Order: sequence, then C-alpha cells, then structure tokens
Amino acid sequence: MPDTLAGWLDRLVQLHPKSIAMGLDRVGAVKARMGLQPGFPIFTVAGTNGKGSTCAMLECILTAAGYRVGCYTSPHLLRYNERVRVAGCEAGDAELCRAFAAIEQARGDTPLTYFEYGTLAALWHFIHSGVDVAVLEVGLGGRLDAVNVFDPACAIITSIDLDHQDYLGNSRESIGSEKAGIYRAGVPAVCGDTAPPQTIPTHAATIGADYRQIGRDFGFVGNGESWDFWSGATDAIMMKDLPLPALSGGFQRYNAACAIEALQLLGARLPVRREHIEAGLRHVRLHGRFEVQAGAPQVILDVAHNPHAARGLAENLRRMPGRGRTLAVFAMLADKDIAGVVREMGGEVDAWFVAGIQQARGASAAQLDGVLRAELPQPLVACYADVPEAYAQACRSAGENDRIIAFGSFYTVADVMRILSIRHNN
Repeated sequence: MPDTLAGWLDRLVQLHPKSIAMGLDRVGAVKARMGLQPGFPIFTVAGTNGKGSTCAMLECILTAAGYRVGCYTSPHLLRYNERVRVAGCEAGDAELCRAFAAIEQARGDTPLTYFEYGTLAALWHFIHSGVDVAVLEVGLGGRLDAVNVFDPACAIITSIDLDHQDYLGNSRESIGSEKAGIYRAGVPAVCGDTAPPQTIPTHAATIGADYRQIGRDFGFVGNGESWDFWSGATDAIMMKDLPLPALSGGFQRYNAACAIEALQLLGARLPVRREHIEAGLRHVRLHGRFEVQAGAPQVILDVAHNPHAARGLAENLRRMPGRGRTLAVFAMLADKDIAGVVREMGGEVDAWFVAGIQQARGASAAQLDGVLRAELPQPLVACYADVPEAYAQACRSAGENDRIIAFGSFYTVADVMRILSIRHNN
C-alpha cells in the first residue's frame, strides 16, 4: 500500500476505469463489509448550487453550539485534506492514509471510484474521531451518489438547475428526481428551491418524508443589514434581526434559511440556541465563493461553473460596482454549459482573458473564444495556454481601479489561489 497521501490519491485514480460510475451496489457492499454504521446524526446536502455554502453554515453553527462536527465536501481547491474536516480542522495526511488503508483491506476485488473511496474513508475517519454529528455534501445528483449509502437524519436540497446533464438528465424534472433520492421516509426533508420541479415534492410525498419547502413552510424576510427567519406559517417569525451570512450574496439567505430550518427540525436531538446561529452566520467562511482579495487591483475568486451560479456572481458584481474595468480570467470544463455562463456574465465583463484547463475534461482557450464571439457582440478576448498565464496578463493589463474576477471552474480558482498564496508567503 502507498505510504503517502499523494501515493494513495494516485492509486485511487487508477482503481476504477471511470472517474464517475453511478450506483450504490459497490460502495454499499464495501460499507457493509467494514461495518460502517455511524452512531451520530447526519445532514446530507444536495443541490445544483448552494451545497457548499449550506454545509459550511451547518458546520459553523453546530461548532458554535459545542458539537464536534465532521464535514465532508468536494471538490477541493488546493489540498485533498480540505474535503475532510473534524472540529473545523482538515484531516492530516496520516489520518487519511489510515482511512484509505482500512478501505483497501475491506474492498477485496470490488472496484471503487475516487469519490466512492473518499466517501467511505471520510465516514471511517469521522467514526474513529468520535464526532457528534456529520455534514455530508453530495457529489453528483443524489439517488446514486456514494454519500447516499448513509442514511441521513435530515436531507436538504438547496436548488435545482441544469448541470451534469449527461448523468442526471436534461430537464429540471429529471434532475430533481435524482436529487430527491436523498430523502427518506419519516425523515425531515428540506427544499431550498422556491419553485422546485414537481418530482421533488411528489417523491417526498410518495415515500412519506417530512417535507418542508422554502417560501411555503419556512423562509425569510428583509433586505437590509439583517433578516428575519420564519417557519410554520408566514406570520410566525421565529428569529428577528439575524445577521447576514458572512458569505457574499443575497442568495446566501436561502442557504442560511435551509440550514436553520434543518437545525430546528433536529432540535430535540441537536439543540442549538439563537446565539449559536448568529455566531455561525457571522463567522462562516468558504473559499472560492465570491472571495474578495484585498489589494489593488482587486481580485475576486468564484468557482461559478453553470448558468445559475454565474447569475449569482453577476448579481454580486452589480451589488459591488467598481470604479474601473472588470477583467475576467475565464476557464471552464468542456462538458459544462459554457454559452449559458457567458450569457449570464457578458454584461459584467469588459475584457476576457481566457485559458485552457490542463485536464482531460478541460475546454481549450480556442473553444472558449469561439463561444464568446458567438454569444456576445464584439467581445474583447485574449487567449492563453493556461490560467496562470491568463492571470499574469490580466494583472499586467489592470489599472489600480480595475478588478479581476477569476471564475468558471474549481480548477480556475485553484490556479489563481496558488499564485496568490505564493505571493503572500514571499
């Protein structure tokens, strides 16, 4: 077996012929052999966008309440360790190696994908770390995602839009059906989409889940520097004058409301007081989600990689108008809706510095250039081989009052983050 985390990660990539292989049979069989039966409650979070933010809020609020929280998210930006946290701290290399070794000993000749291996390893680590509660972010879809092999005490779907259509279908109804697969009979089922596809409430009703939908069963009011959370009936304000989430964007109140509703539903098992909610909202952090870097020119990082997320990024930029130009460092995966993202962001960008992503699924700079010229009237576009080169040129072109936004993929943001980290350390 490998003796380093890097060695293990290289091995995991080679264990299954496909990077994504939907289904629970294989991961379920290995889970059973290992006897992985968590004795702590689990929050499972699915959705097209908002999953990471909702997980971060749940983790921060529960930590403020004094619970030892395990949190599993994906993908990572700079280090695999980011995916697995206990008590707010990333799992160490040695801890992850021990977890991977435990999976390897149990799986026999059962092939597991990179994500399936990682999911089992995260839960093994949480069990052996003695967590009080776990927050698990679904990787893709829900029904057939490896995370769904573990039964939740509460399941949350944040939003539904078109993404991963090769796996989930090409309509909101089919995508909603896949994501609704995380719901369980008799278990709280929260939905943060104000107009969800009918497949979600229908599935919840069919299996007898305790379904709660934002705008109908719970929600929020207020657009100023604070907001009110309500639940049960539209005139039943439960918490007034809550602080805005530290994560940027008005849409974050939807994610915050989902987190609070889920915590209320599990209040008998995991009591949380108002002061814990306030502390969690004030201190929550999540890298790469409209993350503003200080300095001149200003640099903004956002992993927005589908039209729904790009719409949120565009709204954030309009709420924070700059004094100069907005320069975009833009790179995406080829299997994403590049044209849809460009249409959402076209009105907010003055110049595009496009780059290829050096991954099998990465779109080339030429592909992005073609989409930009097809979707926008006379865009100012320059093409580069990779993100670091595009970012370097954007920095050279930017004036003191300009701002640079790096977006389109986790890979895009990660490349710029590495450059910023090196500069900071030097």
